[in-house]
Amino acid sequence: MATYKTELNIEGMTCEHCVKAVKGALERVPGVERAEVDLEAQRASVEGAADVQVLLRAVEEEGYRASLDTQTAL
Repeated sequence: MATYKTELNIEGMTCEHCVKAVKGALERVPGVERAEVDLEAQRASVEGAADVQVLLRAVEEEGYRASLDTQTAL
């Protein structure tokens, strides 16, 4: 299975609790090897073989809006 670096735009994060919630949700998605969340930039960077739609849904289930920015093969 191919591995990707996926950049997501995240809307609605206001504090470090939000960052932890989004990061935890992304890390629980099967295929995710690494997830980093940037509060100031309102973005998340994910590495692994996870499906983009599953990543977006995981963030949205935490109460935030998410959209795909870029995805590149590693």
